[in-house]
Amino acid sequence: MENPTQVQHSEDEDEHIFRSKYPPVSVPDNLTLPEFVLQDAELYADKVAFVEAVSGKSYTYRDVVRDTRRFAKALRSLGLRKGHVVLVLLPNIAEYGIVALGIMAAGGVFSGANPASHPSEIKKQAYAANAKLIVTNGPNYEKVKNLEQPVVVIGEEHIEGATNWDELLEAGDRAGTGTRFTKEEVLQSDLCALPFSSGTTGISKGVMLTHRNLVANLCSSLFSVGSEMIGEVTTLGLIPFFHIYGITGICCATLRNKGKVVVMNRFDLRTFLNALITQEVTFAPIVPPIILALVKNPIVEEFDLSKLKLRAIMTAAAPLAPELLASFENKFPGVQVQEAYGLTEHSCITLTHGNPMKGHDTAKKNSVGFILPNLEIKFIDPDTNRSLPKNTPGELCVRSQCVMQGYYKNKEETNRTIDKNGWLHTGDIAYIDDDGDIFIVDRIKELIKYKGFQVSSLNIMTFF
Repeated sequence: MENPTQVQHSEDEDEHIFRSKYPPVSVPDNLTLPEFVLQDAELYADKVAFVEAVSGKSYTYRDVVRDTRRFAKALRSLGLRKGHVVLVLLPNIAEYGIVALGIMAAGGVFSGANPASHPSEIKKQAYAANAKLIVTNGPNYEKVKNLEQPVVVIGEEHIEGATNWDELLEAGDRAGTGTRFTKEEVLQSDLCALPFSSGTTGISKGVMLTHRNLVANLCSSLFSVGSEMIGEVTTLGLIPFFHIYGITGICCATLRNKGKVVVMNRFDLRTFLNALITQEVTFAPIVPPIILALVKNPIVEEFDLSKLKLRAIMTAAAPLAPELLASFENKFPGVQVQEAYGLTEHSCITLTHGNPMKGHDTAKKNSVGFILPNLEIKFIDPDTNRSLPKNTPGELCVRSQCVMQGYYKNKEETNRTIDKNGWLHTGDIAYIDDDGDIFIVDRIKELIKYKGFQVSSLNIMTFF
């Protein structure tokens, strides 16, 4: 097993490059993201894949496979071509994963938008992405009706000027092989997602991600999942699915492991706790304010916490204060607290917890974890660009198959973020210790977090 802090000399003798202490993992060469995550789904056909915590509406793996294919076929019959962007303006609903995978299976590019955004922001994203189609629901239709693009509306509501989701799927069924559209081969090198991120410079930009990027990242981030966990994990789907972590780290990762996603579209503490208990959630990715509520809010005492099946929570949106971590562990002693580090331009980079059944370690508390397999990391002096040895803070840079292709129609920002040797500069100041654990200590350009979303100080200045 490779020493995690061993320096790798691959570009010149002065480079300090760090790799995972775990062996590389293989990445399939011929599968798109939908094919990868739905592989072997027929073996779990009757198992629930998505269920809404409040309404109880659910989709089995059979339903997900069927409707992903139906939606992809319907999109092609509407004229969607490979590389066309579809803007998805939806809260977390049971159909969300089907929508995203159907777009990708058709050769389209999924671009999730925040339904809480002002219509002007949604318009800006739709135009910046050159979206050819919009998928939304009834409550959000008003925000997109004037964007001069076809709109598909999910739900029972029939809205004049829009296409109903169920009717579209039925039309897709009727669009047989004799119709005029031709199916284009979708390659791993094709774009499949265009999330928008503030990156390291503050202004929102489209992040170009291929099927290969996301398949490779799932292979790395799920490396420690043992066969005994396949089909056994129930994941809370509360993190917004329009975030790349929501759609890949929650939806796609759970589908890949044939688990169940319990879908919630807003946080309410009673609803949250009821969902954890009744749906027997075992894994809950949440943000620090929710952890604070679990520790401090008296509503928690209304519930019989002995009924919880929760084995782990994960937080990745912001560092967890040591005192909050201690309070949570004291109140929920059987629940493991995991942390992860990643960004839209790369997805997951580090994890704090491996599978002990596979001989994998647990990183130190207050670190963001160890380097995932297949990734290279270095820390550079922001002023000189020289790479730094262990235990020396510098800008964290990552190089792997997961690095984005670039910012959409923004070569200047792309070149500023990805250097000529393929290193993605994260803007975060960090260091790696003797055991291979990474600690984030600062940020070069600070983005303000408001209600879990990144807000650039540049954007705030425009209001004054």
